[in-house]
Amino acid sequence: MNIAVDEKTAVQDESAHTRKQRRKRHLILLGGAALLIATVVFGVYWMTVGRYLEQTDDAYVRADWIPISPKVSGYVAEVLVEDDQSVKAGDVLVRIEDRDYQARLEQARAQLAETQASVAAQEANLRVTDSLIAQQQAGVAQAQAHARSVAAELHRAHLDQRRYEGLVREHAASAQRLETAAASYTQASAAVEIAKAMQRQQETRLTVAISRRQLAQASLQQQIARRSQAQAQLNLATHAQEDTLIRSPIDGVVGQRKVRTRQYVAPGLPLLAVVPLQQAYVVANYKETQLRDMRAGQPVDISIDSYSGRKLKGHVVSYSPGSGAVFALLPSDNATGNFTKIVQRFPVKIVIDEHDQDGPILPGMSVVTTVDTRPANQGVAHD
Repeated sequence: MNIAVDEKTAVQDESAHTRKQRRKRHLILLGGAALLIATVVFGVYWMTVGRYLEQTDDAYVRADWIPISPKVSGYVAEVLVEDDQSVKAGDVLVRIEDRDYQARLEQARAQLAETQASVAAQEANLRVTDSLIAQQQAGVAQAQAHARSVAAELHRAHLDQRRYEGLVREHAASAQRLETAAASYTQASAAVEIAKAMQRQQETRLTVAISRRQLAQASLQQQIARRSQAQAQLNLATHAQEDTLIRSPIDGVVGQRKVRTRQYVAPGLPLLAVVPLQQAYVVANYKETQLRDMRAGQPVDISIDSYSGRKLKGHVVSYSPGSGAVFALLPSDNATGNFTKIVQRFPVKIVIDEHDQDGPILPGMSVVTTVDTRPANQGVAHD
């Protein structure tokens, strides 16, 4: 009985072992098949997509923030913004006391009014000289006509004198008649001389009037130049008075606010900064070996370290014309000493296509960027 039981138990153990071995072989086959399928899928992915993806974690968010400085000097009357406050382009950030600039503006306006009056007076003087010239031209014309008239009278008197001389020689006329003709000729000669003198006098007056007009024209040009200078001074005073209101040049957020009320500020002194968060972009430092197929317009996946799992889309805009070592304050000189080759990195500018509302993207944040360099994506820009 014991022998039969032992044999039965042995048969059962052998059957269980056989099933276990068969199950193990099936699992190995399934695992091998799954591994083969995974290898094939990974290989296909690598050949079609993976080998074209260039990734780096040496990437950071940047923004072209603007330092705000005054154009004029003075004491700060009021600071109208707080730290980290959002502002719009044109909003007043700081107001400087403008009493002195207002006084200078009024002074410039008065100087401009004075020069405008001077210009008006010189224009009136020029019109008077023009009228005087016209009058003298008429006088010259009248003198010329009178000279021609007395010249004609002289010619007639000369002919009368010659005619009466012949008549007297022929005893056809009396000597008294000849004397009268001679006296008329002498009077006509004197009248001609007087007419010529009057004509020269009128011409001289005309020359003087023309000279006066030239002087008046020069004075007018001088006053016009003074008016232009006064207008420029008024513009400068207006601009200086307007510059007492320091406005935001762009939309952004206030940062680095150092200015305080009653502080004396001078041109060029940094007061605060305006950071355009909506214009933030990414600068990724890729190795030189990763730039072979990288082109502007290629799509980029952006992962922000501050927001785990948050993905953004962007595209490549450009890359630096030189590596960071070229633009370093103390660039290395590889022509001296022992040489060790180091892979260089080049900054690549990436624009974020759309800023979502899940959280602010602040300059300085670390990100991971992945550029798709597949040929089909070259030159494709994202809106």
